[in-house]
Amino acid sequence: MAEAARRPWFPDFCRLPRIAAVLAIAELVVLIVALAPSTSGHWHLNEFGAASAFALWLGLTIAVVYCKAGPAIDRLPPTVALAVALGLPLLIGMLGAFAIQQIDLGLALELTLPASERWRFMLGVGGLATLISGLSLRYFYVSEQWRARLQAQAKAEVDALQARIRPHFLFNSMNTIASLVRTDPPTAERAVEDLSELFRAALGAQGESTLAEEIHLAHRYLAIESLRLGERLQVDWAVAPDAPMDLRLPRLVLQPLLENAVVHGIALLAAGGRIRIGIARAAPRRLGIEITNPAPPAGSHAAAVAGTGGNRHAQESIAQRLAYHFGAGVRLERTLADGEYRCLIELPLP
Repeated sequence: MAEAARRPWFPDFCRLPRIAAVLAIAELVVLIVALAPSTSGHWHLNEFGAASAFALWLGLTIAVVYCKAGPAIDRLPPTVALAVALGLPLLIGMLGAFAIQQIDLGLALELTLPASERWRFMLGVGGLATLISGLSLRYFYVSEQWRARLQAQAKAEVDALQARIRPHFLFNSMNTIASLVRTDPPTAERAVEDLSELFRAALGAQGESTLAEEIHLAHRYLAIESLRLGERLQVDWAVAPDAPMDLRLPRLVLQPLLENAVVHGIALLAAGGRIRIGIARAAPRRLGIEITNPAPPAGSHAAAVAGTGGNRHAQESIAQRLAYHFGAGVRLERTLADGEYRCLIELPLP
């Protein structure tokens, strides 16, 4: 029996943000040491500059070594891997301290400890580098595990969205197509194409799409629903000319919102209603997607049915996926007033 695939535990230090974080930690340690009370007095500017240069060089060296040795370390047994991961910064710190001290002695700069305390200086720098590297490894490991859980949650939300294209929607669509095969074959053919494209997008929902593709898929979905609902379903599109049509989005963002508007709004009203979709820049660096639909009167049976349909869960699921994709700048706003339900999503533009 083949062994189960093991998730790498060693953080990836070959990314620029990770290297920048290591350098920031190194400089922060120098700043803390400089501000700490000492019997020898405060550091001078040249001493602080020399210590900063040494710490940044040491941090960059450790990050590069971790980048190159990371895959090999990750394949070792856990105990051996941990010993190697902590031994490397100890060795690098001691060698770096030895080299710096030799340069200082040769140039007579007197920026390090005297030659008689060489081993103390080397062990101190090596120990500090090991301690900081261990804490950094732990932080980056926890951070990556958290991101992995978010990614798994996002995938689960996508799987739930795939299931949201409900069997009764498929059955209703097929019945509508069957009724059109004899009376209007071209319309039935277009409906089959729309339905196949919709399900193709649902089956590949783990990927990404563009805003233009999301709008195209939404048109396909509404075209299928209009065959079933007829004139009860009216749609107004207002897409701004400067909307970023090439903006990358998680797949299946717009269609579930429109499905909520149809299933929990239009379909529950005898007279139907109008769905308004607005897509425009909400600010120079933000995009707004607004969907408005008529809602059943409060207290009616239709309103009770709409309230148990799970539309809020779908919107929160989409908001979580967008937050994972764009970061904390995503905003979701829902309002129900004057017989209309309004869902607004704002996204930060890259």
